[in-house]
Amino acid sequence: MFTVADMMTPQPRTLSRNDTLLDAKEMMDTLSIRHIPITNHNNELIGLVSQRDILSAQDSNLKSIIENPLSSPLDVLIEQGMKTKIMSVDYRAGLKEAALYMQKHKIGCLPVLKNKKLVGIITDSDFVSIAISLLEMQEEVDPIEPDLDTLDILD
Repeated sequence: MFTVADMMTPQPRTLSRNDTLLDAKEMMDTLSIRHIPITNHNNELIGLVSQRDILSAQDSNLKSIIENPLSSPLDVLIEQGMKTKIMSVDYRAGLKEAALYMQKHKIGCLPVLKNKKLVGIITDSDFVSIAISLLEMQEEVDPIEPDLDTLDILD
């Protein structure tokens, strides 16, 4: 049985509650990621910021930007914009169970914990990568032969 630890991204990039939402946006843009776990000084998970949270913060503050164009809605501390009621998974959990859990709850990631410490993250993108790998393996074992009746052949 594959476990979450087998497929997770180990040691994900994190921020602390003292960073800003702008720090989170810049990290997401630079690293092309959509989720950032927020940890305390003991590497314990205390929250999560997603790309959706950043977009929401920007949208909710449009009026204040119009009134004061020099202020940014992302200059607030992460702790004001992070989610604290987040789902996580133990590193020993089954990969299938984690995928089903994410699908059922419509969530894009699960922070991975070991003894209450953040050790990784598994995202919907990881599961897409797994699916692609399985499809490639399937093609190697059972190559697809073209159905000549469905091909358009030009002379």
